[in-house]
Amino acid sequence: MSLAKRALWVIERQLGRPLSLATVASSCGVTRHHLAHAFGEATGYSVMEYVRARRLTEAAAALAAGASDVLQVALDAGYESHEAFTRAFKARFAVTPREVRRRGSSRLALLPPLDLPEHGGAALLSPTIASAGEIMAVGRRARQSFATTSAIPAQWRAFGPEIGWIRPIARPIPIGVMADLNDEGAFTYLCGLEVDDFAMAPADLDRVRIAPSRYAVFRHQAHVSELRRTYAAIWNAWFPQSGETPADAPIVERHDPSFRVETGYGGLEIWAPLGR
Repeated sequence: MSLAKRALWVIERQLGRPLSLATVASSCGVTRHHLAHAFGEATGYSVMEYVRARRLTEAAAALAAGASDVLQVALDAGYESHEAFTRAFKARFAVTPREVRRRGSSRLALLPPLDLPEHGGAALLSPTIASAGEIMAVGRRARQSFATTSAIPAQWRAFGPEIGWIRPIARPIPIGVMADLNDEGAFTYLCGLEVDDFAMAPADLDRVRIAPSRYAVFRHQAHVSELRRTYAAIWNAWFPQSGETPADAPIVERHDPSFRVETGYGGLEIWAPLGR
C-alpha cells in the first residue's frame, strides 16, 4: 500500500479526533516532510487541507440531514466557535451552515474520501546515488502549492527573458529548486541558473544556497507535464521501500541539455536529498 493510501486510511479512521501533519506522519511511521511530499504529489492536497475539506463535507451532510445544533456540528468538525466554523464553511461552499440546514439539501461540491489507485505513480528506474557540494542558484522565486503546480510553467516563461543577465554561470542549463515546504502544503519554487558566486548577480533576483548533500537522482524521460507522477512514485514507493530517509532540504530539478521548452520533451533529473 502506498504511503498516501496509508495516510488516507489514518485520516478517515480518525477524522473526529485531533489531527495534525505530525500525528498522521507518526501513525504512518515517516517524517512530516516525507508525508507532506508523498500526500501532496499523490492527491494535489496538503494533509491538513484534505482533513479540513473532509470535515466540512461531513458537517455539510449533517446539516443537510437536519442537525439541530450548528455549534455541535462545528465542534465535531474541529472548530472552537460557531463564528470560525461559519467563516470556513462559507469560504469553501459559498453558503452559510444555516442556509444548508434550512434548505435540507447540501447541493454542494463535497469531497468524498479519496480512493487512490494503488499504482498511481510512474514506473521508476533505479536512481543513482550521488553527492554534491554547495549549490548556488539565482533566479525568480514564487510561492506555490500542490494545488497550483500548473502555474509553474508560467513562472518559467516569465523568468526566461532574464536568463541572459545572470553571470557567472556554473551550468548553462536552468534548474528548478523546490524548498520551504510547510504543513499547509505551500512551498517556494525557484526558476534559476546555477552560479559560481553571487557577486555579479542582478540585485533584484532571488538567491538560493543549498548545503552539500547526498542525493537520489531520478531520471524523468516522459513529457514534463507528467512530472508529478514521477514525484508521487518517488515519495510513495521508492523512499518507503529503499530504506533511505528523505532530508528536509531543497529538491533540485536539472533539465537535460536536450530539453526543449517548445515541446516539453527532452528529459530532466530530480535530485532528492537524502538524510544521513
